Amino acid sequence: MTNRKFRIFGAMVASAVLIIAAVNYFSLQKTVSKVLHDDPRNDGLQVFAHYKYFINPSVLVYDLRAVSSKSSPMDVMRVLLQFAAEQKDRSFEIVELSHKGKQKFKMKGEYFHLLGQEYGTQNPTYTIRTMPENLYRPDGGPAFGTWTGGMLGVLGRQMEDVASLHREWYIDDLSSDGGVKATYAN
Repeated sequence: MTNRKFRIFGAMVASAVLIIAAVNYFSLQKTVSKVLHDDPRNDGLQVFAHYKYFINPSVLVYDLRAVSSKSSPMDVMRVLLQFAAEQKDRSFEIVELSHKGKQKFKMKGEYFHLLGQEYGTQNPTYTIRTMPENLYRPDGGPAFGTWTGGMLGVLGRQMEDVASLHREWYIDDLSSDGGVKATYAN
């Protein structure tokens, strides 16, 4: 390649990277940053939202990057629900829940859409306790079961699943990184 062709190719690659970054920022990250900023209860949480591989708009990656020692699992859940509400007019096939770049769970886009539509009207306790049964492992298998039986037994099992969801999503990683000790118990 001649020097001129190399510079043109380099400029085209740089332009493509800038366009991809801008699309991800204005489509997703700007919104999640607004959610984090607009509610003071969200202080101490950092989330990075982008398309899968930054170019696949049918898959949303919701990457929890930081959780402070003063943030609770309910704070983490609230930010996810607030972001879903902001994205309720969008549709995705899959939403991946990651921690520091590692996928932990995924949910169907229709469920994420429903979370966004119901935010503010649905009982948040119901939303939180039923979320685990709507999650899948990265390999596509169900992450948690669906419980049946008496109301108190089902409620107890669902809340155990919520605790497990948070431990597997980020708390165990924080503990092993020497970060915040996991104090959330079921």
